[in-house]
Amino acid sequence: MARSLWRILVVNGPNLNLLGQREPEIYGTTDLATIEAELQNIGFDLGAVIDSRQSNHEGELVEWLHEARTDFDGVLINAAAFTHTSIALRDAIAASGIPSVEVHLSNVHAREPFRHTSMIAAVCIGVVQGFGANSYALGLRGLIDYLRTAETTED
Repeated sequence: MARSLWRILVVNGPNLNLLGQREPEIYGTTDLATIEAELQNIGFDLGAVIDSRQSNHEGELVEWLHEARTDFDGVLINAAAFTHTSIALRDAIAASGIPSVEVHLSNVHAREPFRHTSMIAAVCIGVVQGFGANSYALGLRGLIDYLRTAETTED
């Protein structure tokens, strides 16, 4: 039997609350509220409930990922700068045991060398980057498709 609604946690890391204002030449002019509203619409169309959160504090992101273990079916995460530094987030994603997709607005490989390494990519099912605000939509669609495929192979 097909699931009625997927529960997706969207986690946004440091400085993403400044989207639309901070370095628009890199991150674009779309603010986080607009991205979150678009994810709500896409989620509705795909049969998913979206819970979007943002924090500038690593520990809070870790707590949310722990919560995801029991309350969500998948995670879409833009860990921002923590992507390149946080083993704690990597371990929290791995410990959650649920499919996670890493997203970035910019193509991190076209930027400074310190951004080329992701601490979390290895514990995610995929990475979407470089498509601006659309990276989130692409990541959500990929995550839902992954969940649906996994569900049909379990039946």
